[in-house]
This record gives sequence, C-alpha cells and structure tokens, in this order.
Amino acid sequence: MTVALITGASSGIGEATAQRLAREPDMQLVLVARREDRLRALADQVGNATYVAADLTAADAPERVAAHLREQHGGRLDLLVNNAGAAWRGEFGDVGYENVRKTMELNFDAVVRLTEALLPLLRASSPSAIVNIGSTAGRVARGGSASYSASKFALHGWSDGLHLEEKKHGVHVGVVMPGFIKTEGFPAKELPKAIVSTPDKVADAIVDVWRGKAERFVPRPYAVAGLLRYVAPRLTRRVLSGGGAQRLTTTTGADSS
Repeated sequence: MTVALITGASSGIGEATAQRLAREPDMQLVLVARREDRLRALADQVGNATYVAADLTAADAPERVAAHLREQHGGRLDLLVNNAGAAWRGEFGDVGYENVRKTMELNFDAVVRLTEALLPLLRASSPSAIVNIGSTAGRVARGGSASYSASKFALHGWSDGLHLEEKKHGVHVGVVMPGFIKTEGFPAKELPKAIVSTPDKVADAIVDVWRGKAERFVPRPYAVAGLLRYVAPRLTRRVLSGGGAQRLTTTTGADSS
C-alpha cells in the first residue's frame, strides 16, 4: 500500500496528479483543497481516495490533515505533493508588501507548516518522498510577478536544504518547476503553443521526482532559462525586459504553476 497526499487537488495540476497517481498499484490518495464539492467528485472518479477540505493558510489546517492521515490511513504517508499555490500579479510599487505577504503565506509558509506537521509520518513510512511544486519563475523572475517569484525562490532554497537534512531519515525531497501550464485559471490562448505545457505533463514529472529525480522543469527546455539566469544574467534581464516578456506578464493573471 502507498499513501499519497496532494494539496491543491481540486483542479489543474493537483487534479491531474491525482488521476496519474491513481493508476499506480495499491495507491491510496488523500486529496486536500478548499472546494469540498470538487474533492468529493474527484475522489469518486479516481476511487480509493479520501479528502480533507481545508484552507492551508488556516492555523488548524496542518493538524487537521495530520489527524485525517492518522484516523483514515493509520498514520502512513509515503508521498507528499505540495502543490497548492496562487499568484496575484502586480508591480511592487503598486501592490506593495501586502501582495508579498499573502503570496508568501500560501506558496511558502503554508507548505512549510504542513510539511512540519506531516514529517514525522513521512519518516515513519520511509522510504518516502516530498515533491514540492515550484516554478520556472523561482529560477528566473519577470516584472509584474516579483512576489510570486520570491515565494518560489524561497521554496526552492528550502527544498534543497530539506533534501540534505532528510536524506538520512529516508525522505527524498525534490522539486518540479513548471513554466506556463494550461489550466482552468490560465487558458494560455495568447501564448505560442511551443512554450505552454499541460497539467498531465507536470503530473508525469511529479512521478519522476517521486521516484528519485532531484528536479524537473516542465517543459524540459525551460531548464535553459534557469541556466542562462546564472551564466548570463545581463542577457537574461535584457530579454525579460523586452516587449514579448511584458506581454507574457500581462496575459498570465492566474497561477502558472
């Protein structure tokens, strides 16, 4: 038996991940998101799944999820997919600290708090894994989404350190870094198809990281952008300050991860 918990499971990447993992042998899923009706429908669809309707920024959310695992799955947890997240676009001079605060609260703080609550279960179930859903924006920032990039840069750095700390406990920690992904909140109609991927592709990448990879970009060529940020930072800034990059910023009002 394998128990996998997916946050942000009610749509997009989380929903696709649930459908993908449901095909694994002896898999039991725990679905977490705010929309209970969507969770119930997905649990019925994939089968062998339970769910917790929760806002992960709430103070009691981590313990509620941990209690559900203890009560419904005997305290077992083999895979934690920290997928829940959001982006509120806007330039810092316009939206200020409040935008940074609420983005960090969901995309970073909530991930850390939930992981803290579930880490004892992951260690007890080892070998186990944590897959954090970062973003290409956590390697290369764009104007208009500095708060989002900050949250994902933080998540990536924390994930790298956590991997080193938890390896001795049998808990593998890896990161999936999507670029532009076509989802319910981000139809991507104005972007070239070559630079847009699908939630199903991200779900496949999550499985790869679960099975031992350190990180995966989706689509894979986005890894070049991450590399250029470090070997040619001036060029990267010049490209991202161009008109094409500005159009990308204004057309991605929803979370692209």
